[in-house]
Amino acid sequence: MHFWLRSYVLGFLMLSILPPDCQAAPVTLLYSERFLQHDAGSGHPDTPDRLATIVQQLKQHNTLNDQLRWPVFSAASRTDLLAVHQASYLDLLEAGQQQLSPTRPYLTLTTGDTVISKDSLAVARLASGAAMAGVDAVMQQQSKSAFALVRPPGHHATADRGMGFCIYNHVAVAARYAQKQYAVKKILIVDIDVHHGNGTQDIFAQDDSVFYFSAHQHPLYPRSGRPQETGLGKGKGYTMNIDIAPGSDESVLLAAIEKQLLPAMQGFQPELILVSAGLDTHQGDLLGGLNYSDAGYAAIARKVIGLADQYAQGRSVWVLEGGYVPANNAHAVESILQTLIVQ
Repeated sequence: MHFWLRSYVLGFLMLSILPPDCQAAPVTLLYSERFLQHDAGSGHPDTPDRLATIVQQLKQHNTLNDQLRWPVFSAASRTDLLAVHQASYLDLLEAGQQQLSPTRPYLTLTTGDTVISKDSLAVARLASGAAMAGVDAVMQQQSKSAFALVRPPGHHATADRGMGFCIYNHVAVAARYAQKQYAVKKILIVDIDVHHGNGTQDIFAQDDSVFYFSAHQHPLYPRSGRPQETGLGKGKGYTMNIDIAPGSDESVLLAAIEKQLLPAMQGFQPELILVSAGLDTHQGDLLGGLNYSDAGYAAIARKVIGLADQYAQGRSVWVLEGGYVPANNAHAVESILQTLIVQ
C-alpha cells in the first residue's frame, strides 16, 4: 500500500475510534501541565505563569472550551529531533544535564542566554511532540487548526545550538515531521514573534520546500532577519523578512501579509501552514516594544485562515513562542482561538 494511502486510512480509522471527548472539533489544543516544570531560575522572563494563565482562562470560558479538543500526546523522540538538530548538539545537552545537581540546579548553555534545569530537556521534547501532534490533528482531519500551548519556546534554536530561551526548535521539528509522515511537499511558516526566528530561518535557509516569513521588531535581539536575507542556494527566494519599527501596531504586519506574502504564495501554494505564535508583540510586553492589540491577533488569524483555506485545505498549526505578560498572553490566545473556531 502506498505511503499516502496508508496515512489516509490511518487517519480515517483513528477518527472512527476516538472517544467522544476527542472527536473532531474546530481546534485541537495541545497542552500538558508538565510544561510548567521547565525552571529557568528566579527572575527569568520565561515563567510558568505565562502559560498557566492562558490555560486557566480557557478552562473558565465554557462556551469556547466546548469547541476545543484536549488530546494526550507523546514527546518527540531523538530521531524526530535529529531531523532538525545535529547529534553533537543533542549530546551536548544531555551531557549538560548530567552536570546538574542539588548544588548546581541550573546550567546556562554556551550561548549565554538559555538555561536548563533537571526537567528542561524532557519538557522541551514534549513541547516538540505537541507541535507534531498538532500536525497529526490537522492532517488526520480531527480539526482544521491546532494550537500547541508550550514552553520553553523554540524558534531561536538552530541546528547546533540553543539560544533565546529556546532548546529545541518545535516548529522546525513539526515541519520535518509533516514532510516525513504525511509527504507534505510545501510548508509555509509564519513567525509573528517580536524577535526574528533566526533558528528557523537558518534551518530552512537552503530549502525550497519550506517558505519562512517573519515580521519582527528591528532593531532587537537577535539582530538578524533583515529584508535582504531571502535564503541561500536553492532556498533563495523562500525566506521573507519584514522589519517593524518600535512602537508600531499590527497594521504593519497585516499590510505585509496582504502586499508581500499573499502574492508570494500564489506561486508557492503551501499545503500546510505553521505559525510561530509569539505574543511578545503585544502592547506592554516586557521584552518587546510593539503595540499589537487583542483585536490585532484576531485579524492576523483571519489572514492566516484565508491563506490556509485557499491553499492548505484550511490546515494551520500554531505553536506558542514568546510573550512575557501572562494576562496579555491569555487575552491574545483567546482572540486567536475565537477566530479559528469560526473559520
